[in-house]
Amino acid sequence: MLGRRVVRLAVIVTLVTSGLLGLLWSQQRRLIYFPSTDPVPPASTVLPGARDVVIPTADGLQLGAWFLPGGPGPAVLMLSGNGGDRTMRAPLAAALHGMGLSVLLPDYRGYGGNPGRPTEDGLADDARAAYDWLARRPGVDPGRIAVFGESLGAAVAVGLAVEQPRAALVLRSPFTSLADVAGVHYPWLPVQRLLLDRYPSIDRIGALQAPLLVIAGEDDNIVPWSQSRRLYEAAPEPKEFVSIDGAGHNDPALLDGQRMLTAIQQFLAANSV
Repeated sequence: MLGRRVVRLAVIVTLVTSGLLGLLWSQQRRLIYFPSTDPVPPASTVLPGARDVVIPTADGLQLGAWFLPGGPGPAVLMLSGNGGDRTMRAPLAAALHGMGLSVLLPDYRGYGGNPGRPTEDGLADDARAAYDWLARRPGVDPGRIAVFGESLGAAVAVGLAVEQPRAALVLRSPFTSLADVAGVHYPWLPVQRLLLDRYPSIDRIGALQAPLLVIAGEDDNIVPWSQSRRLYEAAPEPKEFVSIDGAGHNDPALLDGQRMLTAIQQFLAANSV
């Protein structure tokens, strides 16, 4: 009798566990991507001098973006993190534009009123389309385009930057891989087996052929500082690491803080961007 009860209990536990894992597997992207899906306001109402533009992707989507034209020459493509929309990055875009850069600030598929749903492959397509669009702008030197990636966007930026040489790469709060950062927040789950989207930056960064700047907050409780440092150490030279004391993942110091802006400006100037 006791043996049968044990077997029944084991079966129930197995079924419940399998059901929960199945639910997590099917809904995992809801735990990765947190888009603001509402349309964003006109560019000029948020960023003086900015234009609303549309970027076509290889798979037929039309993505909304903001473009700030600068002086002839250098430009930067901004790749956002996993939450919100481009309005949250407007202060940084304005600061970069103030450095004399043309700035393209797109939203990924599924963000900011854009069609589609975010996936790793989809965001990679979006980044390629945005880069190609920027490289074709009159007054933009295709050889002087820097790529800036924030958090999840840093992983997208790494994937883009290793496809072919870029002028420079700036990563803010990058992780080694999505599995590694998920393991920090969900240590009881078999994330290595469950993940559909992996963003394996640590496996890609060794192929980088561009100057690299990594910026990390010492008190980041979302992407551990140690992961940003490990990714930096795996990258080839030339490279630079800037640590922001006391800064958490979404603190102003890592959004448009003066130390971060100064580091970016000096790095881009040193690398002729």
